[in-house]
Amino acid sequence: MDHITFLVAVVIVTALAFDFTNGFHDTANAMATSIATGALKPRTAVLISGVLNIGGAFLSTEVAKTISGGIVDDTLVTPGMIFAGLVGAILWNLLTWLLGLPSSSSHALFGGLIGAVWVGAGEHGVHFDKVVEKVLIPAVASPIVAGVAALLATYLAYKITARARQDSVTKGFRLGQIASASLVSLAHGTNDAQKTMGVITLTLISAGALGHDAGPPVWVIASAGLAIGLGTYLGGWRIIRTMGKGLTDIQSPLGFAAEAAATTVILTSAHLGFALSTTQVCSGGILGAGLGRRLAEVRWGTAGRMVIAWLVTLPAAALVGGVSASVVKHGGTFGTVVIALCAAAVAAFIVLTSRRNPVRADNVNDAHQVTVRAAAPTTVGTVA
Repeated sequence: MDHITFLVAVVIVTALAFDFTNGFHDTANAMATSIATGALKPRTAVLISGVLNIGGAFLSTEVAKTISGGIVDDTLVTPGMIFAGLVGAILWNLLTWLLGLPSSSSHALFGGLIGAVWVGAGEHGVHFDKVVEKVLIPAVASPIVAGVAALLATYLAYKITARARQDSVTKGFRLGQIASASLVSLAHGTNDAQKTMGVITLTLISAGALGHDAGPPVWVIASAGLAIGLGTYLGGWRIIRTMGKGLTDIQSPLGFAAEAAATTVILTSAHLGFALSTTQVCSGGILGAGLGRRLAEVRWGTAGRMVIAWLVTLPAAALVGGVSASVVKHGGTFGTVVIALCAAAVAAFIVLTSRRNPVRADNVNDAHQVTVRAAAPTTVGTVA
């Protein structure tokens, strides 16, 4: 315990705060489609998702090792740099939550860390080859893979059930959605909770509390899982509205196909240690499912704003992380306190601003009703 200084303790608490924002920011990934189709009631959905996120945190630590010893040089990182990177990630998460944009919490974290380490230790402190291999390539490939898989699954789902009774099809796929959404939640805990585990492990390594290349201790796994689970239960209703009602007309076959495709991609990547964005994977699955249903209308304006947010996330968080790291580096303890107070003030302003137009469990499905153009009854893949 001699290695756990005040700054290290502050960094651990800040990491868990990021994990909490990650939870409510990404609840939509698992449950937006199930809530939109009525397969699950909103509060029931976030409770299930929260519990499964906690369980998923214990399934693997490969992604955590990528964070703690992959994208940055752990021999050059200090707790102050990690704190600065977390500030950038948290503020970006809160801003995009306010705007209802399903951006990537993962890329916010990576951007914050890269910017902070680059400023604090120089460009040699960042393993850019690993960033490309483990972050950028999966960021491009994963939503495309999930989208294509969801497109094919949706097309097959409507083709196979074209002659079946509509009420039976809806009921069957809603039951399937409960299972597939639960798997997405489990996969999310497996992938995203590990990122906070990796950050805390990196902090402990930099403080000398753990050896280089060490994995996360059990208490780190448990605390990260609990933080993301509690955040998930809080429910990021603004982003749930966007993903459930803002991209396409989600019906139960589409929701099931999108969730099944996303689960497969996320769990596979977690096993391989790729720290991908679950938000991008799930959004790609929803768009692919919308395209797979003939004559379904996709809101390309909303999709375009999401893609812009995806592109801006990493550099924006890196900028904030870099500025914060500069203040911490030159200001020492005083600089750390200044950054903490500024971050708390900005976070409070964002939360207060959100109350002007609240989105809650009881009104999350009220907006963005997307239309479906009329078609002849004989067309394959349409529904009544």
